Amino acid sequence: MIEKVKAVFLDMDGTILNHQNEVSIHTKEIIDELRSKGLYVFIATGRAFDEVWELVPSGFQVDGVVTSNGMAGYVGQEVIFEHSLSRELVDLIIEKARENKVYYELFPYGTERVTLREDKSYVEHEIRDPKPEGVGINEWSSRKKAIREEIDWKEKIEEGRFSKFYFFARTQEHINKWKEVLDQLKEQIDFTTSVSSLHNVEVMVANVNKATGIKQIIDHFGFSESEVMAMGIVTMTCQC
Repeated sequence: MIEKVKAVFLDMDGTILNHQNEVSIHTKEIIDELRSKGLYVFIATGRAFDEVWELVPSGFQVDGVVTSNGMAGYVGQEVIFEHSLSRELVDLIIEKARENKVYYELFPYGTERVTLREDKSYVEHEIRDPKPEGVGINEWSSRKKAIREEIDWKEKIEEGRFSKFYFFARTQEHINKWKEVLDQLKEQIDFTTSVSSLHNVEVMVANVNKATGIKQIIDHFGFSESEVMAMGIVTMTCQC
């Protein structure tokens, strides 16, 4: 079966990223070797496109990338597909996130992630030290870095296209309550959620996830599903 594999999809968090949230030189060299032998190597991650290239060493190359839990796919700089959250959904979710004091990051295509300035106080408070016991060090480091240098604190959400929402809570009780709110919102407008830890949840377009993104990429390249292997990719999706 392995001999039939022509392409492999690799997740980032928990798979090719180390504890410093980076791809090591050694991992890059392994990927280079696989590609030199004719195997196509792709990334499939919950991270946005720009994030991917901030975490890899110089000269890192793959054959394509599925980002934002299947919301977008790229080959080099070419856009293969991009889905966008509706503005109606964006505004509704931010309103509810504020009511529930939930940490959020909105990811527009092509620009930095956004959180409204009026929510800055409670968002920053969620990332206060010490690190909650149940939160993984990679996720905590990512949130600290986002607060410090990656979030664009806006007065308002500008017009544009949006790849996903990311939500975080210090406690499982808080994030689970937020998931219940999302479940209620889904009665008004459809969307898909995905979780990668017990302390987060992400929102994407309805019926979109890493699996659908991978399918669009393999269709683009003309691979059959039997020729593809996915490593570290668990699509934890729920209809809430």
